[in-house]
Amino acid sequence: MGDFGAVLEGFASALQPIYLLYALFGVLVGTAVGVLPGIGPAMTVALLLPLTYTLQPTAALIVFAGIYYGGMYGGSTTSILLNTPGESASIVTALEGNKMAKAGRGAAALATAAIGSFVAGTLATVALTLVAPVMADFAVQLGPNDYFALMIVAFVTVGALLGSSVSRGLAALALGLFLGLIGTDTLTGQQRFTFGIPTLTDGIDVVVVAVGVFAVGEALYVASRLRHGPVQVIPVPKGWRSWMNRSDWSRSWRPWLRGTLIGFPIGTIPAGGADVSTFLSYAAEKRIAKRKEEFGNGAIEGVAGPEAANNAAAAGVLVPLLTLGLPTTATAAVMIAAFQSYGIQPGPLLLQNQSGLVWTLVASLYIGNLMLLVLNLPLVGIWVKVLQIPRHYLYAGILVFAALGSYAVNFSPIDLALLLVIGLLGFFMRRHGYPIAPLVVGMILGPMAEEQLRRTLAISQGNLTALVSSPFSVIAYTLLALLLALALWARHRERRANQRVTEGDKEVSPAG
Repeated sequence: MGDFGAVLEGFASALQPIYLLYALFGVLVGTAVGVLPGIGPAMTVALLLPLTYTLQPTAALIVFAGIYYGGMYGGSTTSILLNTPGESASIVTALEGNKMAKAGRGAAALATAAIGSFVAGTLATVALTLVAPVMADFAVQLGPNDYFALMIVAFVTVGALLGSSVSRGLAALALGLFLGLIGTDTLTGQQRFTFGIPTLTDGIDVVVVAVGVFAVGEALYVASRLRHGPVQVIPVPKGWRSWMNRSDWSRSWRPWLRGTLIGFPIGTIPAGGADVSTFLSYAAEKRIAKRKEEFGNGAIEGVAGPEAANNAAAAGVLVPLLTLGLPTTATAAVMIAAFQSYGIQPGPLLLQNQSGLVWTLVASLYIGNLMLLVLNLPLVGIWVKVLQIPRHYLYAGILVFAALGSYAVNFSPIDLALLLVIGLLGFFMRRHGYPIAPLVVGMILGPMAEEQLRRTLAISQGNLTALVSSPFSVIAYTLLALLLALALWARHRERRANQRVTEGDKEVSPAG
């Protein structure tokens, strides 16, 4: 009953006019960046992070949550109308959604994506409301060896399963761990990897790293592959008659629910996230579909299910973020940096120490979901205009914001030099297929893992068996092995499914 009362208090706070405006701003910006190819929620949160230091923590986190959810919504628009996913989680939507758009049913594809996202996001937020307190109560009982085991699970799964190569993912993770160790050792007071540069004695600010790898690295990468000429967008028919008909509704509501059931639990596990859940949802819909011949030619179930899974996973990611302090996606990692910039540490005590902030944030997710549904259907025409912004103007503005934001962190020119170096690093990582998320996760969780490891060894007087002395740590390492095996098997299935879809496209294209 206490949790229910806290939820009501959260709604009372979130419904204040000023917070409603912040939520509206977040979902508008999030949808806009979700629409634009290559500009995801992680980059936007990283860019806005230095600019929100003047806001109260609750207001800033409502903005970031709106950006996160809005980015998931917006990715479907560019996937359907442009066949260019704005987010990796929207890749599956492009398979069927773009075929629907080419057949003149783009409005129906956009509608089932928006309504499915609303349904899944709302149901998943309800699950978040119910699961988070239980998870937090359990997490309070964990010891330092248990937390170290959890972080090892996050390191290995995020490093091994994000990106196209296990070795490259682990290399990106190792680089992030190295960046996290730069600075002064809190236990001995010795400087580590500072190379005699006084500014590095306090370490590299997470904001500079996040803005560098996401914003600068992405801008340089896009500039290196910039294509000239206008962007060709499939037009959307006007008028409500072009939206979903009765048959579309009857074929969509079950995939919305199935996508939610698939997406939320997968979002809660390390390296689950939206990418895995969308592929699994698409595979499930294809397997049980009555009209299997439509898959690959514009099946509405192939849009409804993955989009629901996408948004349900976004809510699932917030469970380990808020209750354990574990980021399982790049955006979650940047949001942890946002918490830390206000002196707030996500984890099991967050619901006790910052109950008002957490429940106001959760309440804003309900409100933001409704805002997104109301905004997305009528404003499709505006998002199509946003798609046509020339890329060189867009990324020039991003570089200016990145430089201003990074300089504003410490007002130090050294940070601008670091921004350039880390931006070049992000560019080369993208160029050679190294995932960015493990680097950011490693940098944020690395110092925490070191602290928990030292605490465990101090309590046990250096006995390494203490790392596996509790039932939870043993279970965590066992589940890690199982999770890796299952996830690698699922990835293999995804590749085979993608290969079959690609081969099918090649066979169909000559006749078309």
